[in-house]
Amino acid sequence: SHWLLAWLSLELNTLSILPIMMKQPHPRMVEATTKYFIIQSTAAACILFASTLNAWQTGLWSIMHTNSMLPTTLITIAIMLKLGLAPAHLWYPEILQGTPLTTAMLISTWQKLAPLALLYMLHNTINTALLLTIAALSTIIGGWTGLNQTQTRKIMAFSSISHMGWLLIALSMDQKLTTLTMLTYLATATAMFTALSYTTTKTIHDTGTTWMLSPAMTLMMMITLMSLGGLPPLTGFMPKLLIIKDLASINLLPIGALALAASLPSLFFYTRIAYMTMLTTPPTTTNMNLKWRFSTTTPPISTTPLIITCMMLPMTATLYNTT
Repeated sequence: SHWLLAWLSLELNTLSILPIMMKQPHPRMVEATTKYFIIQSTAAACILFASTLNAWQTGLWSIMHTNSMLPTTLITIAIMLKLGLAPAHLWYPEILQGTPLTTAMLISTWQKLAPLALLYMLHNTINTALLLTIAALSTIIGGWTGLNQTQTRKIMAFSSISHMGWLLIALSMDQKLTTLTMLTYLATATAMFTALSYTTTKTIHDTGTTWMLSPAMTLMMMITLMSLGGLPPLTGFMPKLLIIKDLASINLLPIGALALAASLPSLFFYTRIAYMTMLTTPPTTTNMNLKWRFSTTTPPISTTPLIITCMMLPMTATLYNTT
């Protein structure tokens, strides 16, 4: 509950991920690590400055007593920079592209928990109009900018930006719904990055060679992609349905319609990848098992996220009421 401890924890979190990012001494990884350090340090410095300003105005370092307009706005913008939300999103796809898929999974999932925890604690004092504006920009940019991407890590980066926009919309209304949205995204993103890492799928072209070599992981990729897009039979449809329902109940359907329209491009490139994975075969595909690229067993870590991705929609009411 203390701003200095929160700032210290964010810095420890940033410094801990840096050796993981530059474990392999490759120029792209060193560049991505440097960019990540600069961006995260800038955001943490803004948080420290805003919390000091709040302590000067109120005499308190408690996070719960951040009521002044300027410190709250500065902290919100700094957290958006940490999360890679629009319009401060340009660093995020480039950093994911310069890291391995497992490290990209950590940046897209685990590293978002600490800034989201601060947003949870500030949700009563954050300007709702600012929150909804950033959410709308994130869903629009995350959807439209991902259309012309061919690298799977950049596609997942823009997918993350779009999903974080949906999460901010939920945060402006209900914390329980925000938790459900966050858990759903974490499960689907973990399943997707696991499948991409297991099959070493770095481009859309690579997806065409995975079916004959690893059918189980290819099926997992297709189901997870459809869940990320929010198709009704799968778990990814659940948070979007509940968010639209809550927006309708408080007469904010235009925001919901904008978010739904912005998610259509995302659904398009998810469907395009699934189509290329399941229904197309590149001319160079062979029936030989490439031992250097694939193993013959399914990693155990993929089982639980896959089940959550596929089968949690029937439990919508229960999860929404107990989260």
